[in-house]
Amino acid sequence: MGLRIAVVKCRYAIFRASVPALITRNNNLKPQRVLVLVHESLVPPDNIAGLTMQQIDEFRTEFDVVQQLKQSGCEVRVLGLGDNLGELRSAISDWQPHITFNLLEEFQGIVSYDQHVVAFLELMRQPYTGCNPRGLMISRDKALSKQILMYHRIPTPRFAVVPKGRRFTLPRKLSFPLFVKSVAEDASVGISQASLVTDAARLKERIEFVHEQTNAAALVEEFVEGRELYVSVIGNERLQTYPVWELKFGSAAQASTGFATRKVKWDRKYQAKHGIGSRMATELPDGLAAQLGKLSKRIFKALYLTGYARLDFRLRPDGSVYVLEANANPNLAKIEDFATSAAAAGDDYPTLMKQILRLGGNYRAAWRE
Repeated sequence: MGLRIAVVKCRYAIFRASVPALITRNNNLKPQRVLVLVHESLVPPDNIAGLTMQQIDEFRTEFDVVQQLKQSGCEVRVLGLGDNLGELRSAISDWQPHITFNLLEEFQGIVSYDQHVVAFLELMRQPYTGCNPRGLMISRDKALSKQILMYHRIPTPRFAVVPKGRRFTLPRKLSFPLFVKSVAEDASVGISQASLVTDAARLKERIEFVHEQTNAAALVEEFVEGRELYVSVIGNERLQTYPVWELKFGSAAQASTGFATRKVKWDRKYQAKHGIGSRMATELPDGLAAQLGKLSKRIFKALYLTGYARLDFRLRPDGSVYVLEANANPNLAKIEDFATSAAAAGDDYPTLMKQILRLGGNYRAAWRE
């Protein structure tokens, strides 16, 4: 048995010696090979001149990240991944990238399957950016993450899960108004003004809609009136939070009843018409920013997140705070919440990309133990 272990350790040492040098532990980004992993339909062009804002929005994150990596001196290859992991295996084996910059949000059309791609990267002993497989699995499952938060006594709205094909009876512990969304989908998929329901008939109708549109279970939770706040967190063991950000709904809704529908998040004309936008939160109760920072770090650790994440909160008029969900690997476009809040803290876009690469290079995956 001792000889077998010695042989394994010897092979591991040989493997480690053959792995290209990773990012250094400081912020100096040396030229290196970076494989950028994106969905096959989101491979960005080299130039966006002449494209409309709507066209650019489709691949804005991918374009921003790739361009910044190139400007930082990295040798970059973009892999548009569909449903074939063999392409990823070949890219890693043939090109031997120092690190993979993971921008996938789904695999084979299923949001929760991105965890399997990251697990595959770990099996290939390939360093990568962003969240680990366990953190992705937990955070993508909104019901499971809420159960974990409740176990840790972190305030989150009371909820119930309605699997597809099962008759739903409203639990006595839940009271209207209620909010209905998919238990797995993200980016406000399936969320509209009709997601907020005030009676049993509308609740039944909306649950059926979620089942049909997302082919997943419906999450029914009590709606929390108040301000919508975001806290961005970056790190592995040592965590840093960026300034509290707030989504302003403008004239689209009353201040306390607005919420991020798909239209609010992605329709530029709708945003301009109603004055919708996100910015640094102001006029917060004394001590709340520090409280949210500490709470965000607790949530980050409780859900086993790594790399970077954005946590969504609601602040009630009485000053109490509820966490709505955790978003692992959030949008990294220059104009989106994570990057703008980082910039407000002094981490401009080039610095942010270096931080994310450094964290990916330093993450202690199981094969490094």
